Amino acid sequence: MTQTAKALLVDDRRENLMALEAILQGLPVQSVAVESGEAALKQLLVDDFAVILLDAQMPDMDGFETATHIKRRERTRHVPIIFLTAADKDAQLALRGYAVGAVDYLTKPFDPWVLRAKVSVFVELWVKTRQLAAQSDLVRERDTQWRLLTDAVDEATGLLRGDDSPEARDRAVDILEQARWGNTP
Repeated sequence: MTQTAKALLVDDRRENLMALEAILQGLPVQSVAVESGEAALKQLLVDDFAVILLDAQMPDMDGFETATHIKRRERTRHVPIIFLTAADKDAQLALRGYAVGAVDYLTKPFDPWVLRAKVSVFVELWVKTRQLAAQSDLVRERDTQWRLLTDAVDEATGLLRGDDSPEARDRAVDILEQARWGNTP
C-alpha cells in the first residue's frame, strides 16, 4: 500500500494558505492546511508529513514556538520545516528559525517555483525513506524465515542422525513440512 506524501501548511491567514495550496497543486503531495500553531501540533499527532511550511509570524503561538514543540517530539523531530514569513529580511529572524530546527527560511514575496522545487525534494526524500523502511522490514522478515527454516533443518537432521526409526523419520518430515509452510514445529 502506497501512502501519499503530505505537506502541512501553517498560516493564520486563510488567503496565504489558499496561495500555498495553489503553488503546490500538481505536485505528488496532499496539502493539509491549518490556521494556527496549536492546530498544527494537533494535526501532527494524527498524520505523518513529508514537509511543514510554517508561517513565522502568527498570533498566540508563533512559528518559532510551534517549531520548538515539533522538534521536541520524537515522532516529528525529523520532519523538515520551511519557514515562510512576510517579515523583512531580518537576519536575526532567519537565524532564530534555523536555531529552532528549520531547514530553510523564505521571506515573502518568494519565487513559487523555488518553493515547489524545495517541497518536491522533501517529498521525494520522504517517499524514498518509506521505501527503504519497507525494504528493511522485508529483509528482516526474510531473515526470520531463513532462521526458522535453518532451525527446522537442524532439528530434523539431529533427529535423523540420532535415531533411524520410522517415528524419527516421520517426525523429521513433519518438522520440515511445517517449516516449509511457515509453521513452527
